[in-house]
Amino acid sequence: MEDQLIIEMYGYLLLVTVIVGGVANRTNFCTMGAVSDWVNMGDKSRFYAWMFAIVIAILGTLLLQGAQFIDLEATRPSYRSSTLAVGQYIVGGLLFGVGMTLGSGCGNKTMVRLGAGNLKSLVVLLTMGSAAYLITATDLGYQLTFGLLEPLSINLTQYGVESQEMTSLLASIMGAEDLFFSRSLVSISIAALLLWVIFRNQAFRNDLELVVGGAVIGLAVVAAWFITGGPLGSSVLEAVEFMDNPPRGMGVQSLTFGAPTGELWGLILTGFDASMITVGLIAIAGIALGSFLYAVSSGKFRLEWFASMEDFKNHVIGGLLMGVGAMLGMGCTFGQGITGLSTLALGSLLVLGAILLSSALTMKIQYYKLVYEEEAPFLAALLSSLADLRLLPNHLRKLDAV
Repeated sequence: MEDQLIIEMYGYLLLVTVIVGGVANRTNFCTMGAVSDWVNMGDKSRFYAWMFAIVIAILGTLLLQGAQFIDLEATRPSYRSSTLAVGQYIVGGLLFGVGMTLGSGCGNKTMVRLGAGNLKSLVVLLTMGSAAYLITATDLGYQLTFGLLEPLSINLTQYGVESQEMTSLLASIMGAEDLFFSRSLVSISIAALLLWVIFRNQAFRNDLELVVGGAVIGLAVVAAWFITGGPLGSSVLEAVEFMDNPPRGMGVQSLTFGAPTGELWGLILTGFDASMITVGLIAIAGIALGSFLYAVSSGKFRLEWFASMEDFKNHVIGGLLMGVGAMLGMGCTFGQGITGLSTLALGSLLVLGAILLSSALTMKIQYYKLVYEEEAPFLAALLSSLADLRLLPNHLRKLDAV
């Protein structure tokens, strides 16, 4: 009976993520690509597709919580924790943004590219997973990452706040008693503001693929919350309590692709023990499968390998940085940027901001070094990039703008 419930839950999750993989491939839904379009070409349409996914996820999650289908106070990971791990969020986000750029895409995009035949993404997946696994499975890895940054965390309970959810923080400051009303007001206000910004963009409005793509991604996050936290998920949690060898990582959760890459190594190193299969592993398998099915059916499946040793090195470093960053930041552009934000967690906003900043900055530096070659030492490229992003006065730049 227990096994049947787990298989049923995994089946629904696989179906949802297969759809996500196919849609992400078809619409080229990619955070790094969205940032690149904006930074390098001034085109915000793909970025707005990503923001639209966030809006749908926020509103859908609000409805699920209002109907008491899910309990977002007990999620995996704990997005609404009372510990605001500022150091982990910022450092993790910065590392992930750099890694995402060097590795040609975030965790979700890595699965999409892998399904479409890009073998470079297999290397990124394995290196990203190895870093994530070593951090969680070894004491040294933990101490060198979480241990060093733990002193920078803020315990919100000492200020009378029980959660880092933005509405809880506002309610504590304003003395509001009806938390769900405050949450609804904040969620709808954020959604309305983002929708106004998004649909003012004509390029996004006129691109049906981008609109549908963003909507599907956002709905998938909501669907995963419902599957793992709704009636079926609750039944599974009750059932696993009586199992001798229960599967790992059960709980209320949605789509994220950072920690699951580490769980992949756990599965491999235990000889593919079925109890090591997690919701996250089902999700990354579904994304890759959905992308593969679309790529084959559309004639876009192509095997791809590294163009040079430099290309190989960048992807390996990118994978390692994403693995470390995703663990420190408790998620990736998907896990924090969409899933985490759907819970209105302040930490998710900090991680997202750090990812976007470091990704944009890395792209700028790469572009300066490409244009100026040996005339662009790292410091000169960095200062000029910061000036481009208006984070430094223009007179401090060392290279002419490109």
